[in-house]
Amino acid sequence: MIPYLAYGSNLLTSRLAARCPSARVLGLAEVPGHALDFSKRGRDGSAKATITEGDARTQGVLFEITESDIPALDAAEGAGLHYEKIALTLEDGQRAFTYRALQRQNGIAPFEWYLALIRAGRREHGLGLDDLVHVTPIPDPEPDRPGFIAAREALVRAGYRDWRAAL
Repeated sequence: MIPYLAYGSNLLTSRLAARCPSARVLGLAEVPGHALDFSKRGRDGSAKATITEGDARTQGVLFEITESDIPALDAAEGAGLHYEKIALTLEDGQRAFTYRALQRQNGIAPFEWYLALIRAGRREHGLGLDDLVHVTPIPDPEPDRPGFIAAREALVRAGYRDWRAAL
């Protein structure tokens, strides 16, 4: 089993489990020297979460996954194309891997469904929402987008009848 730090949409266990069936929660984690922002331009043109080095700390959830699930997670995250896989030392000294955007762009916003995944994941694990207050999402103009459909399905599996309730 390999430790993986989720800080964005993979915080929602049902979302990560759809990608990595072996995923098991180990607990909450803090990453010193990194801040969460929404400056990674997604394949769909909207903002996605990333972490950036700085004088801050990011909260997340530490999961363990089997090595056999890593290729599927790499593919979902666009490892090597959109995100780089990095090793981090967490606040408690544990080591884990996560993903960080290879390129960032300011002035873009996440789709509502994407922010709903993150907020639902934060609620599921008892993490705060204060650092998301400044994030203003935008509607997705394509309701049949595969990412939107997968997000709705993950939110339903997490107990949300209407994905908007997670916002």
